[in-house]
Amino acid sequence: MDEATGNSNYALDKLRTLLRSGSLDADGKLPTERALSDMLDVSRRAVRRALEVLEAEGLIWRRQGSGTFAGRRPDGWSEHVDSIVAGTDLMEIMEVRLRIEPQLAQLAAMRAKAGEVTRMYELVKKIYESTDADGRELWDGALHRHIAQCAGNQFFLTIFDVINRVRQDEAWQAIRERARSANGTRTVTYGQHTAIVDAIAARDPGAAGEAMRLHLLTLQESLVRITSLDHQQPERNKSSSEEPNPNGALSAEHQTRKQRRTE
Repeated sequence: MDEATGNSNYALDKLRTLLRSGSLDADGKLPTERALSDMLDVSRRAVRRALEVLEAEGLIWRRQGSGTFAGRRPDGWSEHVDSIVAGTDLMEIMEVRLRIEPQLAQLAAMRAKAGEVTRMYELVKKIYESTDADGRELWDGALHRHIAQCAGNQFFLTIFDVINRVRQDEAWQAIRERARSANGTRTVTYGQHTAIVDAIAARDPGAAGEAMRLHLLTLQESLVRITSLDHQQPERNKSSSEEPNPNGALSAEHQTRKQRRTE
């Protein structure tokens, strides 16, 4: 066996391990060919050959300009997801999540394997330990999708993925992070995530669904509070601009009158 073939087989074996590990980002995106080459210490040509094999097997798919993703290529319908998401808002998304994710948690409590539950606990820890907004959003999305996967219902998972696409929107991420910061919910979120996974581990569908519902209600309340403050701020600014400066600063007219009195 020549070195090129050997490197390709080695790369293929390592990439299969990577796909099985569940350590990819929430959207299933693989690192770039260059990154994989450095990670596996093989040539980019070997990585490219291995990826071609995995794509032929239906284990990965590629989108021009976006990268390589784990799983089968989405059907044509998924191309319209962005337009669906663009026509909604955060509150509508939360309403749908409250109807769907508690059911997914219940199904996960009945169907999740021990190793999958262990992975849930690992993701809960990663969320809590993340020190930046991007990391928290990434691992939070990974946890919720992992629970959805463990529900064992592909149609439910497809619906969840449509909802979860909103997480990739920068405005959504910014508002969620503001809600976390304003309400100091880091410890609360950790406790709620742990309660969800504890119920799943205990094979208690009712408790798992209720824990997920309470978690989402907390998030919804925080988002409502933040968006309400955003609407109130312009009115406050308008009111303050019409009132005398509370620090005693005089208007141009007052200053003119004062100057006349001193002359």
